Amino acid sequence: MDSKNSQILSLGIHAAVVISFYALQYVLPEYHLLALTRIMLLAIFALGFNLLFGYTGLLSLGHAMFFAAGMYGAGLTVYHFGWSVPGAFLFGVVCGAILGFVIGMIALRTTGVAFMIVTLMFAKVSYLVIVYFTTYTRGDEGLVMPAEFRGFELLGMSISLTDSVTRYNLALLLLTLTMLIVFLLVRGRFGRALVAIRENESRTRMLGYNTFAIKLKVLTASAALSAMAGSAYALMFAYIGSSFATIQYSIDPLLYTLLGGAGTVLGPVFGTFSMFYLIDIASEYTSAYLLVTGIVLVLLILYFPKGVFGAIRQKYCRWLP
Repeated sequence: MDSKNSQILSLGIHAAVVISFYALQYVLPEYHLLALTRIMLLAIFALGFNLLFGYTGLLSLGHAMFFAAGMYGAGLTVYHFGWSVPGAFLFGVVCGAILGFVIGMIALRTTGVAFMIVTLMFAKVSYLVIVYFTTYTRGDEGLVMPAEFRGFELLGMSISLTDSVTRYNLALLLLTLTMLIVFLLVRGRFGRALVAIRENESRTRMLGYNTFAIKLKVLTASAALSAMAGSAYALMFAYIGSSFATIQYSIDPLLYTLLGGAGTVLGPVFGTFSMFYLIDIASEYTSAYLLVTGIVLVLLILYFPKGVFGAIRQKYCRWLP
């Protein structure tokens, strides 16, 4: 299959996923509508993480700090200063991007395990800062935003984030935008440079590429996407808390990505959806649902070491981005 046809087919598959999500809102009950809204926002988080880990080969154990940067950047400005929802959302994204750039300038001077440890340390510091300024953040207790702060005017329309259908469609819009951004990045020269760094950074540097600058750009982009997920989560679900900055929220996108397929666009989306409902269904039958989840993950890793979409790409669809 030539490049043009494979790209059209790839776009068609991704469009089909978006259309499927859109159609589901007309048949799903309220509970699953709410669940899918959360899944789509967490999938954005996983897509941001995958851009760094799956395509560039940099394993960050501190991505929760970027999610939390977006969450607190948006949530605190609305709660304490009465900012409009669109302005607070953009501010949260900018906070994540700036944090990613600053930390990247330091952390990217290390590689391998050292990079993992440095990002984990920064994430821990971020969590302690949130807890320390408990007067403003309420620490572990968190903040609940009043309903009157969650409405805004856009193009003459009145939009309220208290409405579940509105939240669902906005989450879908953000997921679609994120998938498009990642798709365009990885299919272009920049994406090929990322893969080259992942496969052999020394050789990539010998070819004349400034690998530090490329990694800094992708870390900043990854942080911005993760912050976008956190910012939207805070505004849509009206809650911000320090639990979102813990190590668990750095491990979650890693699990989503490994399950769905690292280095694929649809992998993190599938992984988030599968993991969420695996835990949800298992918890209905047993209190040891994490044990069940762990067993399923071990089996998947044994039989699909590259993740579900990674295996599909390896065996059947080499053109899958």
